[in-house]
Amino acid sequence: MRKLFRHRSKIALGGALLATVAIVATAAQADNPHFINAAATLDRDGNLVVSWKEAGLGANVSITYTASADATATFQCVNKGGNCPQASNKQDVSGPVSSTGTFSSGKNGQITASLTVGPPPTTLTCPGNQHVELAQVSYTNIALSDDTNGINASISPTTLSVTFFVCP
Repeated sequence: MRKLFRHRSKIALGGALLATVAIVATAAQADNPHFINAAATLDRDGNLVVSWKEAGLGANVSITYTASADATATFQCVNKGGNCPQASNKQDVSGPVSSTGTFSSGKNGQITASLTVGPPPTTLTCPGNQHVELAQVSYTNIALSDDTNGINASISPTTLSVTFFVCP
């Protein structure tokens, strides 16, 4: 009788172990993070907007993303009438720019979101009745990464620029 009990215990333990492995394997197969699409645009203020949809994340999972680029911008002093002053008060700045955000996948295991990245900051100060305006900005090497899962999106386009005005 004791031998039969040990045999049944081993079968029960083996069955429980097999069921646990099957559940873990099913859960691992359900999570297959991948980008469905990713695109870059510019808003009316010259900010880079990176939008995407990622699926295969699992339900109610928090994912951290980073949108990044190399940026070059020209800032110009402009008077109250919107004209460029005689003096050439402008500054060119460049460098890496980025924005990071964390989003939740919800029940469907997908995230559709966007991040906004501004131009590099300026230190230009304008005299008297003038103020600083962004005259031109360009973004190159535009990229998006899912930092939580360590994957990068294939994004299009990878270069964008806009010129608002050119001073003589």
